[in-house]
Amino acid sequence: MKILSKCTVVNCQMLKSQGLVDRLLYQKLELKLNNSLFHPSRLLGQISLKTSSVLIVGAGGLGCPAALYLAGAGVGCIGLVDYDYVELNNLHRQLLHVETSVGQSKAYSAAQNLRRLNSAIKIIPHHIQLSSENALDIIGKYSVVIDATDNLPTRYLLNDACVMLSRPLVSGSALQLEGQLTVYNYKKGPCYRCMFPTPPPPESVTNCGDGGVLGAVPGVIGVLQALEATKILLGVPGILSGRLLVFDAADSSFRSVYLRKRNELCCVCGDQPTITRLIDYEQFCRVKANDKEARVELLHATDRVSVTDYNMLRASRSPHVLVDVRTPTEFELCHIPGALNLPMKDLKKQDGILKLKKRVEQGQTGDGQTPPVFVVCRRGNDSQHAVLQIRKILRSLGGSVRDLEGGLQAWAQNVDPNFPVY
Repeated sequence: MKILSKCTVVNCQMLKSQGLVDRLLYQKLELKLNNSLFHPSRLLGQISLKTSSVLIVGAGGLGCPAALYLAGAGVGCIGLVDYDYVELNNLHRQLLHVETSVGQSKAYSAAQNLRRLNSAIKIIPHHIQLSSENALDIIGKYSVVIDATDNLPTRYLLNDACVMLSRPLVSGSALQLEGQLTVYNYKKGPCYRCMFPTPPPPESVTNCGDGGVLGAVPGVIGVLQALEATKILLGVPGILSGRLLVFDAADSSFRSVYLRKRNELCCVCGDQPTITRLIDYEQFCRVKANDKEARVELLHATDRVSVTDYNMLRASRSPHVLVDVRTPTEFELCHIPGALNLPMKDLKKQDGILKLKKRVEQGQTGDGQTPPVFVVCRRGNDSQHAVLQIRKILRSLGGSVRDLEGGLQAWAQNVDPNFPVY
């Protein structure tokens, strides 16, 4: 950036009297009038950030540090896209979330904590999974996109959408002890498809959830993603377009590798693109765009019970039946004492039905009152399906059938912190 001469600087007191500085920066700037002069170039840079917007796709290990530094820099609008919920095992590397955030939407949790850092900027959480149906509409509202995801279909989706909308894409990844960073679709630079026209075999793809990652590695890459996005917004030279930055945490080394130039025959960014609309990227990559189970909401709130309320019922020794619908292997790994293990598939078999009826009948009181039945699974999804099935089985016996909301993960979080989480 060109350094201006002294004759071009502006009296800071004049700027303060106009209210410009206070409107541009959330923190109070302590400037001494006798020796502090404000460069117009810096003011214009802050204005550029304040009037710019960045979309961060993924509020996890990469997205959290990127969002923190962009919010601290004063980027006027930050969008956060994430369909997932905060889990306890996220906290070592996803530093925008805290223990009280567990169970909350990652997008909303991150947005809440960013507002505490900088209340003068706009934070827009998008609690949604990015797809071919919504990507163009969401991305089109932002100046720069940061890919902070860890799955292949979303990488291709973001690349294609950014090319179609002429948006720079700051792409980062982290796995085990290595991190990588580059910028796609910047000016005349290559896009992701120029490097990888077709996806690799599904069996060769590993994300950080499966392969593991040292917590600080995505922190390093996420901060560098924020840096590249800031440089793009300010028009600073030296953008990582056409270069791949590789970080090796084993020896704390960085190296830069030149990438192939933009492919004029690229099916998306080439001179005559053949892909002009977003496609089915899960089908294209032959893998799912996420490794999470979508939350199921089959039951009314009155048909569910919190794990804390159920724990109080257990403490009162009130008669009831607890049915655990996980597989026998999972049940052996960990279970709530006294639970009946009846896997989902057994609920449709005669032996399983008889086993369930026998346990319920054994729990009937002297006046023939049927004990309430509670159903539990790992996360509170399968248990809702099981409740509907068990109600049909026990229709003749009467009694209530409800599930434990949040399943055994909620039990470990809210009741027994020593309960194994897997």
